[in-house]
Amino acid sequence: MDILKAFAIGTMFGIGVFQILRRSVIRSAIGLLIISNAVNLFLLSTGAYQGAVAAYAQAAGQRSDALPQALVLTAIVISMAGFSLVLALVYVLSTRYSTADSDEIAELKH
Repeated sequence: MDILKAFAIGTMFGIGVFQILRRSVIRSAIGLLIISNAVNLFLLSTGAYQGAVAAYAQAAGQRSDALPQALVLTAIVISMAGFSLVLALVYVLSTRYSTADSDEIAELKH
């Protein structure tokens, strides 16, 4: 199962990097979102282990660690805020220059 998780995280990260390197600004924004999801999945999978009892339960036994879950939740909120900022910038670029291709925007070349 660990090999499958590692392959899924690596594939997501590779797809995200591939999308960031594309010329379309919209695809670059989507690539940024895919990379942030891959990092969140990596953080969650490295901090998770097979606890017999949930972190918030009062029962005895090996408890799951709640810290990675809290970190991932915080990272999700921050990445969504950053993604909304990037989408706002993409909207401004596409309305100002009537294109989403970064090669066609002349002011970005200087």
